[in-house]
Amino acid sequence: MSSAQITEPTGALVTSAAPTTPVSAVLRRVLIANRGEIAVRVVRACRALGLESVVVTSTADRDGMAARLADRAVCIGPAAATASYLNRAAVLAAALGAGCDAVHPGYGFLSENPEFARECVAEGLTFIGPNPEIVAGTGDKAAARAIAAAAGVPVLSGSDVTSSPDDAATAALRIGFPVLIKAVAGGGGRGMSIVADEAELRRKLPTAIAEATAAFGDGRIYVEKFIGRARHIEVQVIGDKHGAVAHVGERDCSAQRRHQKVIEESPAPGLSDRVRARIHAAAISFAEAIRLDSAGTVEFVYDADTEEFAFLEFNARIQVEHPVSEAVSGIDLVAEQIRVAAGLPLSFSQDQVRSDGHAIEARLMAEAPERDFAPTPGTITRWCPPSGFGVRVDSHCHSGAVISPYYDSLIAKVIAHAPTREAAADKLVAALRELVVEGTETTAGFGEFILRHPAFRTGSMTTRWIDRVGAEEYRALHEETP
Repeated sequence: MSSAQITEPTGALVTSAAPTTPVSAVLRRVLIANRGEIAVRVVRACRALGLESVVVTSTADRDGMAARLADRAVCIGPAAATASYLNRAAVLAAALGAGCDAVHPGYGFLSENPEFARECVAEGLTFIGPNPEIVAGTGDKAAARAIAAAAGVPVLSGSDVTSSPDDAATAALRIGFPVLIKAVAGGGGRGMSIVADEAELRRKLPTAIAEATAAFGDGRIYVEKFIGRARHIEVQVIGDKHGAVAHVGERDCSAQRRHQKVIEESPAPGLSDRVRARIHAAAISFAEAIRLDSAGTVEFVYDADTEEFAFLEFNARIQVEHPVSEAVSGIDLVAEQIRVAAGLPLSFSQDQVRSDGHAIEARLMAEAPERDFAPTPGTITRWCPPSGFGVRVDSHCHSGAVISPYYDSLIAKVIAHAPTREAAADKLVAALRELVVEGTETTAGFGEFILRHPAFRTGSMTTRWIDRVGAEEYRALHEETP
């Protein structure tokens, strides 16, 4: 996990470029191939840029906020995502039929599908994301890991791609237990398993391969060194089609439950200036190596005991947690995505990027933490989001909105921005307490619990803390409260 080759970024490839050409001179109408809060977010970015927006919807989302706000909505299929939002032919037909000249995929669904990106380009549509070859080359975790290593970015000790128990066991013995079994095409913890010894590895490997095959249609796995006290640090990067690449600071996403992020913040607490600069430099090295021409995120695992870090993966899309980076940098990342997709240069240079204060985001899920986070679909009978100086709510919800059982349970993101981390945490707690949601249970109380906990306040939370300690503490507290 050597990092000797990483030096501080110079920003030499980035030149200051005033946005003299409006995006509306290049693009006119954008199809938004997504739903929920990210669809609403992109609609609003299009409106601010003077662009028309068209959203695709399933039958379950025809009356959703995105459909109401967009210039036009096109229903492309039934509620099931496979028959609507994941139906490439239906999405493309909607884009062409509505006279769109660009497609924004948001996150999830088709956002990292290289075939969809290629099909957009083949039909003469601007794909608002990295070019298809970047999407294809980095979507394979093993290939992305090889790119990182070749670029001098630290990587964890790991095996080659394999489906052989013998090869995996040999590699694990070389690396040293415990190790992680990871799916090459994985995400969200699927196809991932921690193993403590060879017997457990051989026992869990077939299940990991089967899970990866079912989830991604790709059963390939590899074995990687497991870090016991790991933090999840990621760097927001963006590039344009003229060779400029910049980072917009880092985020800490260590507050996770079952590999799903719960709380995200920027900047990451407790990093020395030296380590922070090295992580930024590593992200820039990777972005330059792939010739990044859109927004993306370089993710790292950080060892809280050794202060070493290593490449984890690259996400070729906008992230759920992008608002915290926008808050501290003042840069509209979605608008910047659209700008660079239109062929315009970055509107800022690396030396113009500033980190102002601290921002923290809490994901609000329609789930019941007291019942092992069971999804709670239904109709919101009352919706009163918090507001005030430094508080932002990204959501598609309103009174009367239907929370469908067919999709991810994320219903909102509540973001607080303040001069200090402590003030931002206090402001976010107050915002979650002000939030009123009736008709469905949410994770607002659990988010408040995490934000108040000493493990979060001291910056010592690791990626396994909620699963090992936090969730059980919350349940016990809830059971004791009348």
